[in-house]
Amino acid sequence: MNRLIFIMLSFLFVAFSGNICEASDKGSLKDELVHGKWMNRADGYIPKAIRAADLKPDQKARTVARYKVYSFYDDGTFTMDSIKQRYTGTWQLEGNKVIMTFNPKKITEFSPNLDPNASGQGYVTTDVMVNLGIRTATINGDVLEFSNPTQNAYHNSDAIAGMKNFWEFTGFPNATTGNLIMIIIALIFIWLAIRFDYEPMLLIPIGMGIIIGNIPFYMGEAFNLKLGIYEPGSVLNILYSGVINGWYPPLIFLGIGAMTDFSSLISNPRLMLLGAAAQLGIFVTFLGALWLGFAPPEAGAIGIIGGADGPTAIFLSSKLANGVNMLADGTLVKNLIGPIAIAAYSYMALVPVIQPPVINLLTTKHERKIKMRPPRSVSRLEKQLFPIIGLLLTAFIAPSALPLLGMLFFGNLLKESTVTNRLANTASNALIDTITMLLGVTVGASTQADVFLTKDSILIFGLGAFSFIIATAGGVLVAKIMNWLSPKSNPINPMIGAAGVSAVPDSARVVQNLGLKNDPTNYLLMHAMAPNVSGVIGSAVAAGTLLSFLM
Repeated sequence: MNRLIFIMLSFLFVAFSGNICEASDKGSLKDELVHGKWMNRADGYIPKAIRAADLKPDQKARTVARYKVYSFYDDGTFTMDSIKQRYTGTWQLEGNKVIMTFNPKKITEFSPNLDPNASGQGYVTTDVMVNLGIRTATINGDVLEFSNPTQNAYHNSDAIAGMKNFWEFTGFPNATTGNLIMIIIALIFIWLAIRFDYEPMLLIPIGMGIIIGNIPFYMGEAFNLKLGIYEPGSVLNILYSGVINGWYPPLIFLGIGAMTDFSSLISNPRLMLLGAAAQLGIFVTFLGALWLGFAPPEAGAIGIIGGADGPTAIFLSSKLANGVNMLADGTLVKNLIGPIAIAAYSYMALVPVIQPPVINLLTTKHERKIKMRPPRSVSRLEKQLFPIIGLLLTAFIAPSALPLLGMLFFGNLLKESTVTNRLANTASNALIDTITMLLGVTVGASTQADVFLTKDSILIFGLGAFSFIIATAGGVLVAKIMNWLSPKSNPINPMIGAAGVSAVPDSARVVQNLGLKNDPTNYLLMHAMAPNVSGVIGSAVAAGTLLSFLM
């Protein structure tokens, strides 16, 4: 530690001594001008590309203060460096006045590509010839004074100027309160995953993604430094295209299909109704989002959170609330992919926290102790026919959900056919693990504070919680009704209705744990898996239905 302090003090001593030496060597205004750098720090840098048409009448583009560095040379030339451009020119002295003549320079301006027929991944570029003309400044001690005081530049040694520029490019001066808030949220996600084992396969990638997306850097979107997730050509942006174009969700459904055993559903088809009942949360939330002022496509994308199905939520929001589609009145829908995805996965992870109170509230102790008849044995042929018949039935009902349903049942057929074990193993292991990591990290990284911390995000999280509660309650209440209508020899434990949400297999585990808590001999997992897997199908069908009506 002492050695580190000594090194830092030595560095500062050298830097300041260099500045003193330079000052002592100045013999004229010319010597003063050409030695060291002249630095100006003022507002004017716009960190994100934006069109004037996108601003409200009383709104101005947010600017940040950044250094401009003037360097004067003995040959009568100078440079003015900013984060965006380097301008060159010639200079001459008249008394204590410096007359700077700028050379014309062609620059390329960037604005967001808002063409609804385009991919939305790039910017519109415009070449502009800039001529700053002639500027006159007065040397007044260590200040280069311009007619506009905000342009005044201050003299620094080369070493000090380099240190200031380095500091500008670190994350510390660029950090905002929003960045710190999002990093804290990320740490909470990671803590929940490690400490309580809440969906670690999702929360850890998302948590790390949030940290990655909120590391502050010298924002260069307007000229594409290719660092952040929203900058075309960056690695993160290329990976993120799998989210905004809806590539990842079908691949995840492929893996889910290859992992899922539909035997419990095949053995007791009536439990499919519970998977459908739990989708009530989707449509209630859709109406709630409309009431709060969201456009119909945005409301549809928000509503799907109630299905507790992250991939489906991402798929639907990438189609409906992507910031590219245009409404009938000509306005663009909002880009809500990040908040919707984070909300969906957050509530999936919080299933063990949210569902038990709702289940306990809506059921009696007697109902929670109900034992169900053991499921019948399912033949191999039934398992092989199910994905084919299931695809035909559901896809004809909701063709818009074909990318999800097709991959889900395809993956299941790979598993149940018994002749494509290698493909099934790849889909259920390497493929889904890879896509889950990429999806989690990129969705997390999309939550940059300036994009994510908005009123809309807060409303979406509130609606997400509401929809999840409604979905759980809807499944439990329908299960209670089915139990009342069922013969006493074949009862239904109302708790399994809560498993109708698509959080596979977490919601089924919650039901299993509550059943064992009330009766250590009551094993409900296999029964709960029936509405659980039907919920996956139901949420995809619901998404397809919304998509067909709202596109």
